[in-house]
Amino acid sequence: MNRRDFLRSTGAASAALAFPLGKWTGRPFARSRAAGGWRTFEVTTHVAVSKPSGTIRIWVPAALVSETPYQKTLANTFDAAGGTAQLVERAADSLGIIAAAFPAGVTPIVTITSRIATRNYVVDLSAPRGGRSEHRAALEHFLRPTKLLPTDGIVKATATEITRGAETDVDKARAIYEWIVDKTFRNPKTRGCGLGDIRFMLETGDLGGKCADLNALYVGLARAAGLPARDVYGIRVAKSELGYSSLGAASQNVTKAQHCRAEVYLAGYGWTPVDPADVRKVVLEEPPGNRPLDDEIVKQARARLFGSWEMNWMAYNFGHDVALPGSKGQPVPFLMYPQAETADGRLDSLDADNFKYAITARETSAGE
Repeated sequence: MNRRDFLRSTGAASAALAFPLGKWTGRPFARSRAAGGWRTFEVTTHVAVSKPSGTIRIWVPAALVSETPYQKTLANTFDAAGGTAQLVERAADSLGIIAAAFPAGVTPIVTITSRIATRNYVVDLSAPRGGRSEHRAALEHFLRPTKLLPTDGIVKATATEITRGAETDVDKARAIYEWIVDKTFRNPKTRGCGLGDIRFMLETGDLGGKCADLNALYVGLARAAGLPARDVYGIRVAKSELGYSSLGAASQNVTKAQHCRAEVYLAGYGWTPVDPADVRKVVLEEPPGNRPLDDEIVKQARARLFGSWEMNWMAYNFGHDVALPGSKGQPVPFLMYPQAETADGRLDSLDADNFKYAITARETSAGE
């Protein structure tokens, strides 16, 4: 048995404000749960390879390995009986990978438990808040193109057109957000959370998809417009306390509750949360479904999701083009699902017949 604990705790401060669903008050959140609004969750991922062949490798995303104003990772613990496991970090993307290996003949089973504290987060965009700016090198990292998020060609041309006439970075960030809400749609037939191939989306004019498509489009367009931006890959862990049935976990079984969000860096304000994909989720899925953009519930979600997040969700990382430690295969576009390889090659992370995993989440008291 191989076990290692990884501890992170911070005292970062954030704003936790609120509004009740049904009436926009101009304040994105309405109530806090405890001192400072922090809530604690325990998220457990159990992974097994159904048809092992030769040496088996399994990779699972850990909760964020750096602090943010909206999440403190208290512990990432893991167990790989009969094999070996380690936490591998890529600090620039707050990426932690639990990498496990099993020799032939050993039943490959990995269990990972992440304990986190989260709180609702809002950035007040009515006036710059000042404070220490992010290091230039860190911001440049979130301006770079990646394999599926190019910043030239049609991406650059589209970003330039969208932001034409925008005078400030806030104006540019909002223009891109509004364009995505207006022009894209959530496609329920998209596999998983989507792939995030934004050049393909723009060249074909097919602007449908799910969160990893629509929010990747936001990130790519923002970078092309000169705004540092990043996808934040994670998973929903609780129901929405604002009353959105479509924007929360329906039960403690969150195996299929993965959700990608986005952040954009605005000078004078810092990292600012956005989630145009969830606006489109409200349009499609919030009962009775297929709501128009001028529906009051949609308008409330649209206003709230530029600048704030409800933290019934756990963040994993900001990574793109993720090389899996010890893998013989290509990097994955992002790490939001468990991954595995056998002697026969990389398994399909969405193929439940050959690669089984279950993820559960429960809210805990601070002392547990």
